[in-house]
Amino acid sequence: MLEIYERLPSALEFDVCGEIELCHIQREKGRFKTTTLTGETVRIFLERGKILNVGDALISRCGRIFLVTAKKEDVVRASTENWSQFSKACYHLGNRHVKVQIGEKWLRILPDHVLVEMLSRLSMSVEYEKSAFIPEQGAYQNVKNHERII
Repeated sequence: MLEIYERLPSALEFDVCGEIELCHIQREKGRFKTTTLTGETVRIFLERGKILNVGDALISRCGRIFLVTAKKEDVVRASTENWSQFSKACYHLGNRHVKVQIGEKWLRILPDHVLVEMLSRLSMSVEYEKSAFIPEQGAYQNVKNHERII
């Protein structure tokens, strides 16, 4: 069984030997067990409190490097051509502390019939799909040593 204790900032400069496909919840955890795309079992023991990003690299105890990729998940994609409606949808989802992935005039959330109804009432076009879910990390996620953004 592979064991991973260290992350690398990017896989670009390394010889990657495989991929570890993770859902958004797994990328938030520091300790869990999963498999590589080729089926090898991996135990991951990383520093807690730091989210794994798609594109990060993980190095095993034996020196093998794996690329972190996003697993396709059941999500809801809502879109509109109206920037005002899009802004309102983002505001209302943020007000409810919902995990949201934001694109240009589109967003993704996890399936929730109450939120889907709200988005529909805001004139958003809503569809269910299976896609990589990479929610926004939040304004304070990238701040070092808990310094406040001013």
